[in-house]
Amino acid sequence: MRVPVTELPARNTPALGWKSTMSTLNTPTIYKRNTADRIKKNVVSGKLSAVLILLPPALILFSLFVILPLVDAAYYSGFSWNGYGAPSDFVGGQNYQRLLDHSVFHTALWNTAKLMLVSLIIQMPLALGLALLVYRKTPTNTLFRLVFFLPYILAEVAAGLIWSFVFDGDYGITASILQSMGQESVYVLADRQWAFPAIMTVIVWKYFGFHMMIYIAALQSVPKDLIEAAKLEGAKPRQVAWFVQIPMIKHALVVSGFFAIIGSLQIFDIIIPMTNGGPSNTTHTIVTYLYTFGLSRLNIGFGSAAAVVLFVLAIGIAFFYKRSTGKEDQA
Repeated sequence: MRVPVTELPARNTPALGWKSTMSTLNTPTIYKRNTADRIKKNVVSGKLSAVLILLPPALILFSLFVILPLVDAAYYSGFSWNGYGAPSDFVGGQNYQRLLDHSVFHTALWNTAKLMLVSLIIQMPLALGLALLVYRKTPTNTLFRLVFFLPYILAEVAAGLIWSFVFDGDYGITASILQSMGQESVYVLADRQWAFPAIMTVIVWKYFGFHMMIYIAALQSVPKDLIEAAKLEGAKPRQVAWFVQIPMIKHALVVSGFFAIIGSLQIFDIIIPMTNGGPSNTTHTIVTYLYTFGLSRLNIGFGSAAAVVLFVLAIGIAFFYKRSTGKEDQA
C-alpha cells in the first residue's frame, strides 16, 4: 500500500531559526577575528620578549659608558685634584667659576659656535649641491662620489698633518705658490687672523663627503614618477630639485644637520696636529680646551667641570634641535 507523500514522517531534525542561521553564517567571521586577536597577542608578546632580551644589555652598556663617567665627572668637578690618589680638596663650584671667568673658554665657545654655523651654512649646502649632481647611477658619477668621499675615509690626525704641511710657511704648497707668484710666504697657521678659518676649511673638506652620501641615498629613494611628472609640466632641473627632490629628502636633511651640530662639538683630532690650540689659544674648541687646560696639565677637577659643561651643552642643543625640527614636521 503506497503511503501519500504528505503523510511521510518528518525528519528528526529541529528546524533552524533565524538566530541559528545567522550564527552559522557568521562563524567564519568570528574565526577570523579570533585568529587575528591571537596573532596580535603573539606579535605583542614577541615584541615584549625582544625588549626584555635586548634592553638590559643596552642599559648596562649605556650606564657603563655614559651615566657612570658623567657621574664621576660631576663628582670630580667639585675637587681640586691632579688625578693621583683619592680627591680630598673639595672646592665646591670654584672650578665652574674659574671656567666661566676664563677668556680662553669664551674663545673656545665662540669657535665651536662658528664651526656649527659653517657646517650648517657651507658644508651642508655644498654636500647637497654635489649630491644633486652625482646621485644618478652612472660610472662617471660613481667615480666622482668616490673622490668626494675619500677625505672622510682619511683619519682626522692624518688630515690635520697633511694640511699643516700644506699651510706651512716655509715648505708648504701654499708658500710655494705664493713664492712662484713673487709674493711673500704667509704662515697661515701661525696667524691669529687666518688660523681658525684654515681649520674650518679643512673641516668642511673633511666631512662634506659624509653628508653628501646621506643625501645621495635619500635622493635615490625619491620616486622617479614625481620627477618625470614635474619635467612633463615644464619644470627646469633647478625647479625639480627645489620643489620636488629637496622636500622629499627633508628627514635626511634633519639627520645630517644633527650630525653636523654634534660633530662640531667633538672636533679635536684635526685641531691638535694643525695648531694645538694656538696661536695664543685662538683656535681652541671646547674639547681641545678641556684637553689642554684639564687633562694635559693634570687639573682633573677643572677638566671635569669643562666636560660637564660640554655634556650639558650637547644635550641642550640636541633637545632644542629635535624640538624645532619636530614642530616643522608636524606643521
